[in-house]
Amino acid sequence: MKYRLDDILTFLQVMETGSISAAARQMGLSKSVISQRIADLEAALKTRLLQRSTRGAVPTETGIAFSRHARAAMRQLDQAAEEIAGQDGGLCGSLRVAAPMTFGTHYLGPALFSFIERHPQLQLALELDDRLADLSTGYDLAIRIGRLQDSSLAARKLATSRRMVCCSPAYARRAGLPATIEDLAGHACIGYTNVSPGRIWRFEPEKAGGPSRSLAIRSRIVANNGESMRDAAIAGLGISILPVFIIARALRDGRLVDALPGVRPLPDTIYALYPQNRYLPGKVRAVIDHLLAQFADAPPWERLLDTGAAPSPEQGVQRA
Repeated sequence: MKYRLDDILTFLQVMETGSISAAARQMGLSKSVISQRIADLEAALKTRLLQRSTRGAVPTETGIAFSRHARAAMRQLDQAAEEIAGQDGGLCGSLRVAAPMTFGTHYLGPALFSFIERHPQLQLALELDDRLADLSTGYDLAIRIGRLQDSSLAARKLATSRRMVCCSPAYARRAGLPATIEDLAGHACIGYTNVSPGRIWRFEPEKAGGPSRSLAIRSRIVANNGESMRDAAIAGLGISILPVFIIARALRDGRLVDALPGVRPLPDTIYALYPQNRYLPGKVRAVIDHLLAQFADAPPWERLLDTGAAPSPEQGVQRA
């Protein structure tokens, strides 16, 4: 079986970009060259990788399987080259990281940029999206917040993410504040759409060692981004549960208040995830150690909140 590495890389580029035309633009080649390379690879492998039509090229099941194995092989080749090139002690190569939008913008980005500044031979591709990234598509590392479900990935805990029931002072004056978890059902609520149990709000046990508590919520407003939910709460449109890292500044300056003091939603965990291989590249190990130093003991959002006590609801506000 004879095949060329350039043909494999071209096929992976078509899979990455979604079309022969886009791959041609990305690689600075003509569409005819891209098509010929794919045809040569299919001939070498004696199988069809792409199904061509007037609408474009769609990968076959064999093409999808081959791309998965080829990407893994390319990652291993890249890692081997990077390790050899970095034997002088420096980190080199590319680092592709996926993370949620708000956490990535406010906290992860600055932490990564300081790391990259110290390693001039390392290139960073930071991709921010509140939807979960598929690590099998070439990511070195992903940041996820919540509870892990994918056992095929290795994980390191970076920090605990406290959450809080919050609302604006204006909403508190107008609608009153809940006295119990059950009272939340009578309030306008702001919900999150990016997780399946988003309509269920879960809280810590009433007594140590007891079961957690939960309440089904019907939200007046829903959003797939935490900053939008925060802004809706600041606008006085309802009560929401949000991570402290999103609302710390608004709590500190009084735009939001703790709507249910003494009752805490179940916290989330911030994880660094990476493919579960026997060999962990030095660049991934180093960046995880750096993030642990940034977030593990005293996360910056908690330090931000500690610089000024979060305001309590104003005097005279009635609780339900």
